[in-house]
Amino acid sequence: MLTFIIAQLINVYTFIIFVYVLMSWIPTKRGVLADIENALGKLCDPYLDLFRRFIPPIGGMIDISPIVAIIALQLVEVLLYWLF
Repeated sequence: MLTFIIAQLINVYTFIIFVYVLMSWIPTKRGVLADIENALGKLCDPYLDLFRRFIPPIGGMIDISPIVAIIALQLVEVLLYWLF
């Protein structure tokens, strides 16, 4: 039961990262979308910064750290099911 709850939390956090990355493509300076992006940034940036330390942007512009972060989350989920 606990394994299922943790796996679902991992899936929700993965979705939040995915939405945060998609919202970064939309130019927002103020308004509701900017508030949502700021809130998602407070949730996602501490985790993504762990990967940004080691993975520089490609060509100075393309940040692949969210991809690696999502893969890491999915690996944790697979290991969780494999171990328990």
